[in-house]
Amino acid sequence: MAKFVLAGRADCPYYAKAELLADYLQKNLPDFRIHKITQHPDVWEEWLKDLCKKNRWSHNKSPIVWRELLDRGGKGLLLGGYNEFLEHAQLYYGVTSSMTTELMKSVAQENLGTHIEKELEKESLKGLVNPLQVWITSASSLACYHLIPILTSGEVFGPQMEISINLFDNKHTEEKLISHKQEAEDLASPYLRSVSICTQAEEAFHGAHVIIILDDHVDKEIYSLEDCIRSRAPLCQLYGSLIEKNADNFAKIIVGGKTFVNLKTALLMKYAPTFARNIIAVALGVEGQAKAALARKLKITPS
Repeated sequence: MAKFVLAGRADCPYYAKAELLADYLQKNLPDFRIHKITQHPDVWEEWLKDLCKKNRWSHNKSPIVWRELLDRGGKGLLLGGYNEFLEHAQLYYGVTSSMTTELMKSVAQENLGTHIEKELEKESLKGLVNPLQVWITSASSLACYHLIPILTSGEVFGPQMEISINLFDNKHTEEKLISHKQEAEDLASPYLRSVSICTQAEEAFHGAHVIIILDDHVDKEIYSLEDCIRSRAPLCQLYGSLIEKNADNFAKIIVGGKTFVNLKTALLMKYAPTFARNIIAVALGVEGQAKAALARKLKITPS
């Protein structure tokens, strides 16, 4: 499956021509997929600069085309601009574009008008619907990076629900949090209203509807239950008090991770008693081990 992203200035004639070609390829080739992004002329240069800086690319014109090695949100491979995309289409698919200059300019103006309309509509809808506030702790972790595309897919909370993701971690991880924030915004998910960063404990879980507790950062190996309680209790006590103070009255808390998940869940239930019935544990590591052990006994493939 060839997955490409085509991004450009909304009023760019060359984006318009590349878009027409990309639409044709997607319609006629079952293994070709295109995701299109337009930006207002006023913000295009800054957006492109940030994109290239994050991916270590060198490109300064509209449009820009890259190929995705994973689903959207994964690392991309820069193809180039308008000329490179046309060459690629002709070389690999034997297809070219014959759009005239006049038509390119006309479509470009239509694209700009459509882009502005969509932005205005999006802003008006934002004022009518309150998004679901989702908080993720230890948000600088790799687990959070892989979790964000799942949460913004529309399959977790439903296709009618917009979400705002709040990434919470300590001050030392701020650079990583900014990177995760940019990755999430680049997904361009219609279900994602906003992404914010929080490194101040007193502001954590404000208005939270869903709280996902991931594995916290541990500086040393912990071998005993006593050591685990001693190391986790203060953080769980802090989380519990903040949840009691700041979270929505009907907030749901999900505790995930690989180690001592049930213990952390019990501690949170103790320190956030108001929400005790709304806290669940998801021990995926243990579940996977159990499935594997059972599969070996039954001589089948674990699913």
